[in-house]
Amino acid sequence: MHYLVTGGAGYIGSNLTDRLLSLGHRVTIYDNFSTGFYEFVEAAAKNPNFTCIEGDTLDGDKLKAAARGVDFVFHLAANADVRFGVEHPRRDLEQNTIATFNVLEAVRVNGVQGLAFSSTGSVYGEAKVVPTPEDAPFPLQTSLYGASKLAGEGMIAAYSEGFGIKATIFRFVSILGPRYTHGHIFDFFRALTTDPTRLHVLGNGRQRKSYLHVQDCIDAMLLAVTKAEGRLNVFNLGWDGYCEVLDSIGWICNELDAKPVLTFAGGERGWIGDNPFIYLDTKKICALGWTPKFTIEQSVRETLRWLRDNQWVFAQRT
Repeated sequence: MHYLVTGGAGYIGSNLTDRLLSLGHRVTIYDNFSTGFYEFVEAAAKNPNFTCIEGDTLDGDKLKAAARGVDFVFHLAANADVRFGVEHPRRDLEQNTIATFNVLEAVRVNGVQGLAFSSTGSVYGEAKVVPTPEDAPFPLQTSLYGASKLAGEGMIAAYSEGFGIKATIFRFVSILGPRYTHGHIFDFFRALTTDPTRLHVLGNGRQRKSYLHVQDCIDAMLLAVTKAEGRLNVFNLGWDGYCEVLDSIGWICNELDAKPVLTFAGGERGWIGDNPFIYLDTKKICALGWTPKFTIEQSVRETLRWLRDNQWVFAQRT
């Protein structure tokens, strides 16, 4: 198989690229390297089945050319930081919604067999049903990020219906593990290595979130695109459980041997649009035979160890 991975030099994309190459597939990544790293694809670049195209998903013509001869597209390129949506409202529209339209057009004109899309559990907003299943009613959207991803889902469903494209939509919780470069663990690690005596926490620390290790995420994605029947499928991906931010802080401090004084911004949300409770029902993907291997605590600790060994990423995430 020949796979195109948009965002292939990013966190999830580079891990997926390595896995696909290890399985003997041909992989072309398409990335503008605005948040991806050349270092993440150094090993892949030594493989003769690997091709890197440096390009932006807003460049529709270049994207169409990149998709020629491709069997399947994993569309992972996105603006993935929900926190700053209100500061840059057009960014989510362009990089998440318009970019997804461009990917769909590249798939359509090239007759690509299938598409997988990285959506988010944020599309459920502040869900009334927890754990939240794929068919839960959507409340009002609480973040520009979630709204832009939901718009992308809608276009994918319409293209699947209108043009017969086989598509799989994945609604992720936050993903942890090697090559993690943004999120609360990244921020807390940087803060504590700068000053281990104090740590400022957004919200009240009682926010409840589920997380998933990146390798468990890739296991689920590959299983779903291989085994799921039907033209359009939606899967939640997450650990069957959750932790509080305070739990995560405890694991981080233990791993770093730090005992900081905690201060809190207050309120139940970390930032505008933050959902204080994310816990997804994963029975649908588990029914295909998927079982995650890493607990949330194991995922947090492995993420910290990778950050400790790769502190060069902090210089490039200022």
